[in-house]
Amino acid sequence: MLHAASPTPAFCLSSSRNLNCPRYSTKSLVRARFSVRCLVAEEKNGATKVEYTPWLVVGLGNPGSKYYGTRHNVGFEVIDSISKAEGIRMNTIQSKALIGIGSIGDVPILLAKPQTYMNFSGESVGPLAAYYQVPLRHILLVYDDMKLPNGVLRLQPKGGHGYHNGLKNVMGHLDGSPNFPRLSIGIGNPPGNMDVKAFLLQKFSSVEREQIDASLEQGVEALRTLVLNGFNNQVYRFNLGQKYKYHKV
Repeated sequence: MLHAASPTPAFCLSSSRNLNCPRYSTKSLVRARFSVRCLVAEEKNGATKVEYTPWLVVGLGNPGSKYYGTRHNVGFEVIDSISKAEGIRMNTIQSKALIGIGSIGDVPILLAKPQTYMNFSGESVGPLAAYYQVPLRHILLVYDDMKLPNGVLRLQPKGGHGYHNGLKNVMGHLDGSPNFPRLSIGIGNPPGNMDVKAFLLQKFSSVEREQIDASLEQGVEALRTLVLNGFNNQVYRFNLGQKYKYHKV
């Protein structure tokens, strides 16, 4: 059996990917850093030390049933979809966020849904990133974007806040840095002279809901690609496909 552990582990991960054994299992041990080092046995020459940098994936939204299914909460919905797809239980409260710890492939991942309300999301993201020592390049924010058509996704390695108050607050709690990845989910623009706040807190129409549900599945696949392979040509092709997926030839 291959074992993964940290010098002061918060949990233990077990894996035997080369021995046809089940994927990582997690067991809570003691409070400590989210640093994972895997000892991978070689066929002839003993063990090779491989380090996996964890990912912190944060969906932005508002807590409570009142906001469930609204446009402003699609970030939460993506986290729920990842949790279900990867079997990661969201059952712990830490730093004002509902979190779950698991893995995608061999890569440890921490899912989070801040319970601070959208405009104060940084109060969760900053402390979680510091506690688990996650570098900026591995903090992925998932949020709604009015600049994109409904159901269209976009993955970026960095960027500004685009007047999104939740994103702006997170940047403020990460020393003002914009240098972290983000997955934005298009929700379209308010029709006519509709108030922006009312639009954000509105639920989707049946047609829009179908588009969002399809985008949730695509978002899970995009996250898997990013976590396992980084920002490569697959991400570029993903963004291109999303940009033109509603264009008819």
